[in-house]
Amino acid sequence: MANRAKKVILPVVGFAPVLPARAHVLVLGTLPSVASLAHRQYYAHPRNAFWPIMAELLGFDASLAYAQRVAQLRRHGIALWDVCHSAQRNGSLDGAIRTQGLVANNIAGLLALQPSIRSVFLNGVSAAALFRRWVAPTLAPELASLPRWTLPSTSPANATMTMQQKSREWSKVRRYLQDVEQ
Repeated sequence: MANRAKKVILPVVGFAPVLPARAHVLVLGTLPSVASLAHRQYYAHPRNAFWPIMAELLGFDASLAYAQRVAQLRRHGIALWDVCHSAQRNGSLDGAIRTQGLVANNIAGLLALQPSIRSVFLNGVSAAALFRRWVAPTLAPELASLPRWTLPSTSPANATMTMQQKSREWSKVRRYLQDVEQ
């Protein structure tokens, strides 16, 4: 019987946050996908619905260059980050994220430094579960009471909803921003 070497899965390390000078909302994903890591861009998989949905909600062209799409988020007061700073994961599926050795981003610190953030939107149930386990216990009471919404994952792996259904749910972000501006 031949010895089989155990496959080593290196930790995936996420990106720095997209942080406007005055953010009103924070959108949190889980951890960048293989495509996102390869392109060094949030939501880079061509079938991920995040950018088309944001473009529809905020009124910009989804085919803009990445830097211009990020600038649109900043212009509208949307911060973007992931719950995980690093974790082991084989592939891109959220379900493959291993919690052993997971390191969460310092979201409590970000929220403390950005008191203008008044709401958190979680991109999918996996982001929500990771937030509850790894972030919520670190939040000061005044930050723990921030409104949080779990939105449908924009990942192409979430095939239970159409783009239109996802967009309808994600319109909560636009409604929240409109309330802030008034």
